[in-house]
Amino acid sequence: MTMERGIAVLDYGIGNLGSAHKALVHLGADARLVSDPAEAAGAGGVVLPGVGAFGRCAQALRATGLDGAVDDALARGVPFLGICVGFQLLYEGSEESPAVPGLGVLRGTVRSLPPGVKRPQMQWNQIVTCPGIESGLLAGVPSEAWVYFVHSYAPEMSDDAVATCDYGGAVVAAAERGPVWGAQFHPEKSGSVGLAILANFVAVCGDGPQRA
Repeated sequence: MTMERGIAVLDYGIGNLGSAHKALVHLGADARLVSDPAEAAGAGGVVLPGVGAFGRCAQALRATGLDGAVDDALARGVPFLGICVGFQLLYEGSEESPAVPGLGVLRGTVRSLPPGVKRPQMQWNQIVTCPGIESGLLAGVPSEAWVYFVHSYAPEMSDDAVATCDYGGAVVAAAERGPVWGAQFHPEKSGSVGLAILANFVAVCGDGPQRA
């Protein structure tokens, strides 16, 4: 069934996608897990979660045809949120899977975390908003807020970065380009701060009340 507004959470068979969906529903959003690209047509917002290896996620997204749902959302200019590996997929490629291209929505390459640190980063860490940046994703969220990370790779620094964390150096934690937002951390696992971040996304989708 084609969506009329609402938020489509793309379910391409990778990892636990349900936690992001449940968090959005908790906030009062009309969010639905979507496994058929036709079901995402007309959605007022799209969420691309992801856990695991970049190459496997990219291949699964294309095998299900849900990369077409990404293209449609971008063409329509609706709010789009990538989470963890779903965020990484928005870039041109990753050192983790050099032979597998990303979606190329954002410029740059996803690279391994700095040498000398434990990989993956599996912990709470503080995010710091980049100087001079007004972030829609992080609106109302205090700088140095604590969020939860699980990752061994992160996008390289670029003009799209809106927040970093310190993990052996500055690591990109979030990025934005127009209606496309991305979080390397897991907002759905980041307590009240994470819910506030997801509430910002729900708000720009115009999708019902938000209860952080």
